[in-house]
Order: sequence, then structure tokens, then C-alpha cells
Amino acid sequence: MKLLRYGTPGHEKPGILDAQGHIRDLSGLVPDLAGHSLLPDSLEYLAGLDPEALSIVPGNPRIGPCVAGVGKFLCIGLNYSDHAAESGMAVPSEPLLFMKATSAICGPNDNVILPRGSLKSDWEVELGVVIGKEARYVSQANALSHVAGYCVINDLSERAFQLEGTGQWVKGKSADTFGPIGPWLVTTDEIPDPQKLGMWLEVDGHRYQNGTTATMVYGVAHLVSYLSNFLSLHPGDIISTGTPPGVGLGQKPPVYLRAGQVMTLGIEGLGSQRQLVVPAI
Repeated sequence: MKLLRYGTPGHEKPGILDAQGHIRDLSGLVPDLAGHSLLPDSLEYLAGLDPEALSIVPGNPRIGPCVAGVGKFLCIGLNYSDHAAESGMAVPSEPLLFMKATSAICGPNDNVILPRGSLKSDWEVELGVVIGKEARYVSQANALSHVAGYCVINDLSERAFQLEGTGQWVKGKSADTFGPIGPWLVTTDEIPDPQKLGMWLEVDGHRYQNGTTATMVYGVAHLVSYLSNFLSLHPGDIISTGTPPGVGLGQKPPVYLRAGQVMTLGIEGLGSQRQLVVPAI
């Protein structure tokens, strides 16, 4: 299934994409795509519905973040060896964890706002993993059974805030609009192997990133299992799993986002995003 949320910011409704690409309304069937609605029983119930029997959503509504009420936005740094190399950093001996503020979350096609004082805002296409069942001390063999589905994430970063001065990754990753997620939450039945997905990102039509999840240092099952040993994972939590090479920081010389530019990015089977970069407000 391809599940989504549509409508104005803060007032999104749940929906499902039918075989023809039409949005069908799930209002009244589930309160939202959050928490208990992501549990296996809930997803099984939604999978048993006939989308053709649901109302078509008219027009071309805004697509919101594909998950609501995210409790934890967990991110993995330097999880592609060639990206670590372009960043001038060593591949971590175990997953490098940081967190992104949930207030950074926005829709997949919303404007990205450069924070005040930003000179080094950067892009990162990443595979997002959405937890669907509580995970605590799970094995790698069982880890994927705790996943509700996958989505596209642009893990935007302000490199000066992240790496210079006090060098705090969370500070450089958490500006408002620095976490577009969606367009869809694609359930695991449609993605049998999350380690075989092509991914790409362009700025103003120039392709900077062109990679595959096959080159992750630590795969999805490893990450879910690893993280569950340090903190419990709950339905609606998101793990952003790292980015392939081609970020602005890695260009020679580095290239960073400017107001007026347009980013487009996508992952095989998970849809695409488009964001206009706008100046700070």
C-alpha cells in the first residue's frame, strides 16, 4: 500500500493511493497515519479495503508528511562509505546516531526555508524507515517485522551549524522544514528488500546524488536491531538511514543551496519530492 496524508498544514487527512494514482480518502476509517494506526493489525485492516469503494479526493491537494505524531526522528550519519570519504570522515565502527527535531518535519513538496545566517545548507536523499510495532532488544532476524514501511527523506543540513563552532549535529539538522518526508508511506509488502533501492537527488536539474541502498554500511535490519538495544522504538518513530555520495559538502569546491533553487529527489518505489528553496523568514 501507498499511504499518505493530504491537506493544509496541521489539518491533514489520511489517504491511500489507488492503482490509477488517485488519492482515496481514509477519513473515518483511521484517525490519522500515526501511532496505533501503524500497528500490524491496523495495516492489515487497511490492506483489506477496496480502494475503488472509497471516495476520490478531488483536485490536487497538498501532500503532507506521510506520518503524523512522530515521537523520535532518529538519523544515522556516515552510513555510506563513499559519502564518509567525500566528507573527510572515517566510516564509524558502529552506527553513528543523532536526532533531528520533529519540528523540522514538513511535506515532501513544501518550501525549504534557509535558516537565518545560513551559508552552507546542504541536501541528503535518504531512505526513511517507519516503525510499526514496538521494538526493544530485537534481533536482526526479527527486526524488519517491526517496520511499518518506508519513505523518502531529505535530511537537510546546515554544515556550518553542524560542523563548525561547537560542532553540534542536531543543531545543524533541525531547522524548520529541514525534514521533508513522503510523499507516501509504502508498506513493507511492496518493498521486499530495502537494500535494493535506487536513489537520486538533483538541484536545478543537475544530478548530484545517484546511489543505491545496496551500499549502506549498516542495513535496515541491523539499524533497527542496534537502536532497539539503546532505546525502545515505537509506532511512528522514523529512522533516516544515511545518504550516498554527492552532497554539496563533498563537491570540489563545495556547493550549497541558494534561495530560488529547486531540489528534486526520489527513491525507487517510494515516490519523489520537489522543494523550492526560499530565504529565511
